[in-house]
Amino acid sequence: MQMPVAHALQPFGETIFAEMSRLAIEHSAINLGQGFPNFDGPSFIKDAAIAALRDGKNQYARSFGIPELNEAIADDHQQRFGRQIDPTMNVTVTSGCTEAIAATMFGLLNPGDEIILFEPFYDSYRACVAMAGAKARFVTMNGPSFRFERAALEAAVTPTTRAILINTPHNPTGRVFDRDELQVIADVCIKHDLIAIVDEVYEHLVFDGEHLSLATWPGMAERTMLMSSLGKTFSLTGWKIGWAIAPSELTQAIRAAHQFLTFSTATPLQHGAVAAIRAPASYFESYASAYRERRDVLVDGLRSVGFGVEAPAGTYFVMADISPFGADDDRAFCRHLIEHVGVAGIPPSVFYAESDEGTRYLRFAFCKDIETLRRALDRMHERLR
Repeated sequence: MQMPVAHALQPFGETIFAEMSRLAIEHSAINLGQGFPNFDGPSFIKDAAIAALRDGKNQYARSFGIPELNEAIADDHQQRFGRQIDPTMNVTVTSGCTEAIAATMFGLLNPGDEIILFEPFYDSYRACVAMAGAKARFVTMNGPSFRFERAALEAAVTPTTRAILINTPHNPTGRVFDRDELQVIADVCIKHDLIAIVDEVYEHLVFDGEHLSLATWPGMAERTMLMSSLGKTFSLTGWKIGWAIAPSELTQAIRAAHQFLTFSTATPLQHGAVAAIRAPASYFESYASAYRERRDVLVDGLRSVGFGVEAPAGTYFVMADISPFGADDDRAFCRHLIEHVGVAGIPPSVFYAESDEGTRYLRFAFCKDIETLRRALDRMHERLR
């Protein structure tokens, strides 16, 4: 009997996330595990969505996005990266970046195709590969720097490889891929005629270095699909507004799947998204500055407790080395932290398929207010050291 898809997806992390969430609630733990803010997004964005709702903009939107949002996404990309984007032919609005990734997988990958993932990876990647009937091959980013080796990437390519999925800034490590790394990826894609799928949801959350767009590399515009979303940048993760920017041929593949996944995304929220993307530069500057402060509070605090920590260059996640405590089992240490210290993290071994490197880390999220971060650190100082 053929294995049900739901059963096939069980190994990909959902069980451990559910367990840690349940334990955190049971033990009244401060939750630094899940990656959503404990504060609300800006009023000017919410007001734009409310106005759209009251103005009767409540029916199905155009499947690939309301014109105003597609235009805002295209304009923003052109202003930041100097690339001319056709909002009708190259931009597809989706229900979050997760749906953009799923639609890309379903639209591009045939059963038996292979796609390269860098591990650790955002958990939905491997699940989407499985649902597409494709096969993932893995390239490990080794800590504490979490860089990859060119030879490992070259070795992962086979005659059936179709694409490489890149996440920069990177969840869960906080790495921001630099120019040399992106050049390696571009070289491999061009050499082997591969598609680059780039998840950029943390593109505005960079503390060290800069976010570079792989699509601007020579020979990459026609083979690169860029994915991003509203939630992380504007603290509106529940809105699930995402998008994909791709050349027209690849856009057709995304839309072929998108029309049967969600068809379209919430209409009034798309109008709110227009206001968000067209926000002044001062918003993005203050946003990054506030998160830099949160990062520094958490990184300094974790170091003082005894964790080994490299400050992340981007995102709102920290990978904390638990080996200074004599620990080598991230799941057991995470349970101990929840049950006896009252702080929840995420065991990152669920983000690996082949390497056991994740067992020596915990992932903490600093998308919380400063008071919450300090309370969590105080508990660790009192009960963990």
